[in-house]
Amino acid sequence: QVRLVESGGGLVQPGGSLRLSCAFSGGTFSLYTMGWHRQVPGKPREPVATITSDSFTDYSDSVKGRFTISRDNAKNAVYLQMNSLQSEDTAVYYCSANWVYDYWGQGTQVTVSS
Repeated sequence: QVRLVESGGGLVQPGGSLRLSCAFSGGTFSLYTMGWHRQVPGKPREPVATITSDSFTDYSDSVKGRFTISRDNAKNAVYLQMNSLQSEDTAVYYCSANWVYDYWGQGTQVTVSS
């Protein structure tokens, strides 16, 4: 069974940076499209960034140019480097893995506030 564990969330001031990590286990990591999504209370979960097994990336318009998704197949991990953070980026961030089925992590809170 695939298991995803996010880490790296926290409190950061506007304009600051954070790097989220997601550790993958229980499957063949290199086959999976990995993604980051986020959710605020009362709103649906929204995609932030995805990276395919061939390392093609895609971003939501709201984070393009500020966030970078990457993967390390040797470490079974995916990362989200978040720069120039804004209050609107405050959310719970979830890691996802997709190959035939979808899997989700438990989420990590990111709060952007002065």
